[in-house]
Amino acid sequence: MAAFDVAAVRAQFPALNRVIAGGGYPIYFDNPAGTQVPQRVIDAVSGYFREMNANSGGAFPTSHASDAMVVETRRKLAAFLNASRPEEIVIGANMTTLNFALSRAIAKTLQPGDEIVLTRMDHDANVSPWLRIAEDYGLVVRWVDIIEPECTLDLDTLEAALTDRTKVVATVHASNAVGTINPVKQIAAMAHAAGALYVVDAVQSAPHISIDVQDIGCDFLLCSSYKYFGPHQGILYGRYELLSSLPAYKVRPSKDKAPYRWETGTPAFELIAGIGACIDYLASLGGGSSTDRAALVTGMQVLGAYEQELAAHLIEVLQATPGVHIAGITDPARFHERVPTVVFTHDGYTPTDIAARLAAQNIYVWDGNYYAVEIMKRLRNEEHGMVRVGLAHYNTHEEIERFAGALKTL
Repeated sequence: MAAFDVAAVRAQFPALNRVIAGGGYPIYFDNPAGTQVPQRVIDAVSGYFREMNANSGGAFPTSHASDAMVVETRRKLAAFLNASRPEEIVIGANMTTLNFALSRAIAKTLQPGDEIVLTRMDHDANVSPWLRIAEDYGLVVRWVDIIEPECTLDLDTLEAALTDRTKVVATVHASNAVGTINPVKQIAAMAHAAGALYVVDAVQSAPHISIDVQDIGCDFLLCSSYKYFGPHQGILYGRYELLSSLPAYKVRPSKDKAPYRWETGTPAFELIAGIGACIDYLASLGGGSSTDRAALVTGMQVLGAYEQELAAHLIEVLQATPGVHIAGITDPARFHERVPTVVFTHDGYTPTDIAARLAAQNIYVWDGNYYAVEIMKRLRNEEHGMVRVGLAHYNTHEEIERFAGALKTL
C-alpha cells in the first residue's frame, strides 16, 4: 500500500489551514462529534444554491437537476455501504431522527411481551428509541454487558439475552466512547438465528473502516455523513423488502414506495449534494470514482492504516503520562479491533478541567459522556464522564506530540 500523503489530504480541508487568533492552527481531536469537511463539500453545497435550487418533482430544469442529484447521491451511498440497490438508502435529518422513525415503525409490528436486546456500549441514539417503544408498547428490554478493561462486548450475555420472544437486536458497530469495533457479522447471525431483526449503529465506524451491509447481514444500518467529512445529515440503510413493508409514518401525498416513504417532508437538497461530494472525496483516496465500490474500499483501507499508526502513537503518549487511565483496547496486536477514538481519566483533574486547559492551547477534545450514557455508568464515570480524543485521517503525529506536551503542562 502506498504511503499516506497527509499533507496533500490536509490541503483539501480549509478548517485545518485556518490561522487562529494569536497564530498557529487548531488541532481537531473532536472528530467523533463531527469531522471537518474538504473544499469539494463546501463547493457542492454552495453550488447547489447557485445552479439547481428547487424543490422536487417540478417540470422545469432546476427541479430536474435536483432530482437527478439526489438519485446520483443515493447511488454513491449504495456503493459506499455496498447496498444491493440505491432504493435501500434513506436520507434524513440525522441518525437519531431516522432511528426514532424506524423504531416507531417496527413497534407497530410487535406485541406486548416481545423483547428487544440492547447493549451497555451504545450511544443513546441506539438506546432511547428502543426504550421508548418498550415503554409505549409493553416490551421487555434485555441488556448485553461489556468486558473490562478492554471494553469489548460480552457475547455470552448476548447469547443469554436471546429468546424466542426476541424481535430486535440493536448494537453499535464501533463505540463512540471506547472505540471498540464489534463483530457485527457474528451478531447478525446470532440475531437472525433467534428470529430477530438486527439494527446497527455505524456512526463511528463509517469514518474509519469499509462497511459492507451485505457481508454483515444486518437488516438496518444507520450512519451520519457529518462524521465522515460531509454535511449534517443521517443515512439509513434497510433491506428493500423491509423498507417497503414496514408501516412507515408518512404524509398522504408522498410516494408510498421505498425509500421515499421514509423521507418525510422536503429534503435538505443542498446537504444531499454535499453528501455526494464527501463520497467523491473518499473514493479519491482510493484512486477512483464514487460509484466504484473498489475505490471506496481502497480509500477506507488507506486512511484506516494511517489512523492505526496515529492511534498507536496516541495510546503510547497517554500510557507514558502519570495519572492517566485509558478505557479500551491498548494492546497493539489488537488495534484492528478498535477505531482511533481513545478515552481516559486523570487522577488530578476532571475531564472538563482537562478539556478546558487543552482548549486554551487550541487543542479540541471532548469531555463528559458524549451520549454514551450506559457505558459511562458501567465504567463508573457517570458523574464526570471521561476525556475523549478522537482522531481522523487528517490528523498528524506532530499534533499528537503537541497534545503530549500540553498534557505535561497539567
